[in-house]
Amino acid sequence: MNDSQCEQTMKLASELNELMNGSEAFLGFSTGTITTILVVLMFSVIAGLLSRKLLFPKILDILSKTERIDGRDLFAPRSLGWMIGLLVFWQSLSWMFDETEPVWNEGLMETVMDLSQAGFVFLMLIAAYRLVDYLDAFIVVEGENMAARRSLASVAESIGRMAVMIVGIFVIAGFLGFNLNGLIAGLGITGLALALAARDSVANVFGAISIIIDQPFNVGDWVIVDGVEGEVVSIGLRTTMLRTSADTMVTMPNSNITNSAVENFSMRRFRRIRPNFEFEEESDPESLKSFCDSLFSQVVDDPRSTKSEDSWIKITDSTPPKITISGNFYCLQSSKTQREFTEDILLMARARAIECGLKFHEPRRRSQM
Repeated sequence: MNDSQCEQTMKLASELNELMNGSEAFLGFSTGTITTILVVLMFSVIAGLLSRKLLFPKILDILSKTERIDGRDLFAPRSLGWMIGLLVFWQSLSWMFDETEPVWNEGLMETVMDLSQAGFVFLMLIAAYRLVDYLDAFIVVEGENMAARRSLASVAESIGRMAVMIVGIFVIAGFLGFNLNGLIAGLGITGLALALAARDSVANVFGAISIIIDQPFNVGDWVIVDGVEGEVVSIGLRTTMLRTSADTMVTMPNSNITNSAVENFSMRRFRRIRPNFEFEEESDPESLKSFCDSLFSQVVDDPRSTKSEDSWIKITDSTPPKITISGNFYCLQSSKTQREFTEDILLMARARAIECGLKFHEPRRRSQM
């Protein structure tokens, strides 16, 4: 602190001394002291509100790496506002206690400061636990892989909450007067036993880390893991949750996932369509070839088609009483595109068959004959 700041501090302290001097009016407090404390209390409330509704959203809006954070409609947790308010109130009273000589009940004010400090620490832990939800705002993922961001944020939130809970236990134990040195020493002695007892949990934690590093799937992917098929909803420290097609939730230990084969449908670069067509055995060979050529050309010329060099449609079976024609086509990686393109291919095939004078095989008509 420079000389100018020291002079301003001494001047402010002198003015407050003049204001807070006087005879006792209530419970050992002078009228000026009560007024000053009320002003400090009001200033603390305003500081808490401003930090919650203006300062915190503005900081997140500037530093955020995701569009989920919008400072225009974002409010911080209430616990953060109360925490800032108590911090300002506690520090203001502490400064007044050290720098001024007010007329007040010293014992009562020490109790108020102790309670303000304890309340600040307690609310800081609650706010930290709540602010873990905003960790994804600071997670940077190369490229536009938002699924990887969500997966990393899911694990980071789990780790963050666990860290806050562990720190909170030690802080609260310290406030309650427990011997932390003895507690830490006891943890060191029993650490091996705890590690052995919790080896499955430790394996699950390392499984979560392995999933994040290897990225066999991300949050939002559709996968089959250990015989369970569904959408990845969350990746936690201990378990990964899948939502099945029946809208049920399946919880799988991370260690099981890392030891199992994972089939990820969301990583497909394209989708495969394999139609089959059955015609009567007396169909004209040239008409069948014409059908194959015309249908192939129409399908591969469609803008939804891809991998034309690997696409084909040929006669694959000629066992009485039918001739089978099979096709192999590819389309863009979209379930909607696959369904629509498959439907259109079937309609194309029907139209080409009529043009070529072919009749589809009908087993019921054969049995009646």
